[in-house]
This record gives sequence, C-alpha cells and structure tokens, in this order.
Amino acid sequence: MPKIKFMETVLRDGQQSLIATRMPTSDMVPILKTMDEAGYYALEMWGGATFDACLRFLNEDPWERLRTIRKEIKNTKLQMLLRGQNLLGYKNYADDVVAEFVKKSVENGIDIVRIFDALNDTRNLKTSIEACKKAGGHCQTAISYTTSDFHTVDYFVNLAKEMANLGADSICIKDMAGVLVPQTGFELVSRIKDVIDLPVDVHVHATSGISEMTYLKVAEAGADIIDTAISSFAGGTSQPATESVAIALAGLGYETGLDQLKLEKIADHFNPVRDRFRNEGKLNPKVKDVEPKTLLYKVPGGMLSNLLSQLSEQGLADKYDDVLAEVPKVRADLGYPPLVTPLSQMVGTQALMNVISGQRYKLVPTEIKDYVKGLYGKPPVAIDEKIKQKIIGTEKVITIRPADLLAPQLPGFEAEIKAYAHSMEDVLSYAVFPQQTKDFLGRREDPFYDVPLQKVSVQLEI
Repeated sequence: MPKIKFMETVLRDGQQSLIATRMPTSDMVPILKTMDEAGYYALEMWGGATFDACLRFLNEDPWERLRTIRKEIKNTKLQMLLRGQNLLGYKNYADDVVAEFVKKSVENGIDIVRIFDALNDTRNLKTSIEACKKAGGHCQTAISYTTSDFHTVDYFVNLAKEMANLGADSICIKDMAGVLVPQTGFELVSRIKDVIDLPVDVHVHATSGISEMTYLKVAEAGADIIDTAISSFAGGTSQPATESVAIALAGLGYETGLDQLKLEKIADHFNPVRDRFRNEGKLNPKVKDVEPKTLLYKVPGGMLSNLLSQLSEQGLADKYDDVLAEVPKVRADLGYPPLVTPLSQMVGTQALMNVISGQRYKLVPTEIKDYVKGLYGKPPVAIDEKIKQKIIGTEKVITIRPADLLAPQLPGFEAEIKAYAHSMEDVLSYAVFPQQTKDFLGRREDPFYDVPLQKVSVQLEI
C-alpha cells in the first residue's frame, strides 16, 4: 500500500491565509494534545507572518509560543517557514544574524525548517541551510513555484538538484498562489523523484479551485508529503481540507496514518474559533471564495487576505479588483518574480500605488528600488532597461550575493536593545522587527512604557 504523509497548516499558513495570522496561542493550546495524537507527519506552527503578528497585534512573545507548543507536542514534528536570508522579515540580514536565528529556532523546539527564497536565488539559501544542519534540524528547501515562459518544468527540476547539492534533507514544491495544475504537478514530482533521492513535499493553496486534483496527481507521481488545513480553516486562500483529502486518498488505497476521529475533534475545536473571527469581521468571506482568476494573477493566498484587509482599512476595498489586475503587469515589468513574501507584498504595494496614483511608477517604494538594484538577489528574468530607468535612473545594479555587502550585525542589535533584552531570542526578535519588539519588551519591563505621560501622572497620584 502506498503511503502519503500529511503536514497540517492550521496553526500557521491556514490561519495566515484566512485571518491574516490573528489567532492567539490561547486558541491553540487546548487542542494541541489531540493534534499530536492525530497521526500528522508535522505541524507547521511558526515562521511566516506569525512572528510579526505576535508582536504587532497579539502582544505575544513568538518564542514563548514556540516553547509552549513544543511542551504539548511530544510525537509530531514542529515545522517553521523561513525566508532564507530575509529570515522572517522583509530584507536581507547579515550571515551572523541568520545563523543565530536558525540555531535558536531549532534549540527552542523546531524540527523542520522550510527555507525558501522569493527569487529562487539559491545563494540566499546557503547560510540558512548550513546553520540548520549544524543545529541538528531537518532542512527542507522550498521551490517558490510560479508560472511564466521562463519557469518551465526543466527549470524547477534543475533548481531542485541545485538545492539537493547544497545539502537539503527534503524538497518542497511551494505553490503559494494555487497555480500548479494537476498534470504539471504530476510531471514535476515524477521528474524530481527520478533525479533526486529525497522526500518531496507538495504545498498548494485552494484559491483557484484545482488543488484537490493537483494533490491526487502528485500522490500518483510519488509525493511523500502534502500540506493541508483542518476543514475549519481550509479552502479559499488556504489549503485543501485535511479530512476530505485524507478520506479521498485512503479510498484510493493510500495509507495516510491519520485518525479521522481525532481530526473531527480538531475541527470541532477550531470551528467556533473561525466563527468568532468571522463575527468580529476578521474573516472576510471573499478569501473563502474560489477564484479562478488566480490562474491569471498568480497571487498567493496570504497576499490576497492581507491586501483585502489593508484596502478595507483605508476605505479602498472598491479598488481590490483593479489592484489584482495590475499585479501581473507589475510582476512582468520586474522580471517575473514568484509572488511570495517579501516579493508578494512589494509587488502588491507597487500595484496599489500605480492604481491609486493613476500613473504607473510615479510612486515607487524603497523596497522596489532596492529589488531593481539587485539587493534582494537576481530576478528570474532580466528587467527591461526602460523599467530600470523609470525606477532607479542610472543607479548601479549589483550582481554579487546581496548578503556579501553586509557586515556582521548581531553585536549592534545586542547593544541597541540591551536595556530590555533578557536573552538572545529577545535580541533576534529585535533584529527582525525592531520597533514592534522594542515596544513589546518595553511593556514587559515597564507597565508605563507606552502610556502617555499625563495618564501616568494621574495613575501615580492615585
């Protein structure tokens, strides 16, 4: 009987894609032991946008979330998503920061580090891979899957071989936009398995409505692991439902290792959590829709939910379709980068600025200028000279690994936050999200840290 393993995403990508990562740890803890008994291969519960959301919106220490979940999960691997040289932020960090962050992630309880680069520039993966293996973690390198005339099956197979040569323990095909069609998925997995003796994990989003068919075909091709979300936080911009896919594959003769009764209990726990977010207006019904236009726009699930949230906050929700239509145009201008963090946010922001200003590239964020200068890595396709001129004028484009331009940063971060930091984990949080971490640590150390002066004096008088 063929086997296929399941990686559950509800604690990270499932909730990130549907509710912009607003789920607090308290919603997770009561069901963790059941999740540990359900037969999953791994639980993705850290990395991605969880770090930012913990500090910025939830007043939580992300490292404490990891430690809390690790205490409850005894049998199942814990997995995180890491953006290579960007870590969990939106820019490159020096090698000393990257190496220390990966080391501490494994020390605090992470088993599998899924590492990707938004441009599939493997130079940006090297330090993370080495650090993960040195720390004793399982290093899963991820192909950021996208489509263009350049992004062929041959291209991705060669990329997988390059990752294997760098020391990957497994390979993930990361289809963040839900654009991996069934037959291409079958061909890609088959060919990677033919040339590389490593487990292959396939990650797709349900956005476009084809994900279950793709999972069936990659299972037939010999995929070892697939990523799903418990039904409460499945579908739409998230992953396909764990229970449904497991039942379908079991009926086709696959051994999944999953306990359907346990899965039912997990769904029973998360259903009211989902309903609460819906009632609070934090789960926009639009992100649960099937959107075939995704196959044209190539926009990932997390980007859709966050973009809609940002536009709504600014009273610009009516511009949603216009911005989506502008995204593929900006992507083409910029050399067809895969739309995954941080490039998805950068391209989305540029598309938004183009629509709002009414003039393309009249307003250009610093991050887009840095990208065109080569500071994020090498674009998949050379950027047209006219676009370069419009964005950076006559400024020089670098061709070396971007991190080679960065001097060690860790001592500087330690010095800057020493008044509040108790640990290296605190320093690393500050390195990735300086202001959010300073505020979080400040509140931890001083109850009046962010209280206006007048209010402080009144409280002191009382």
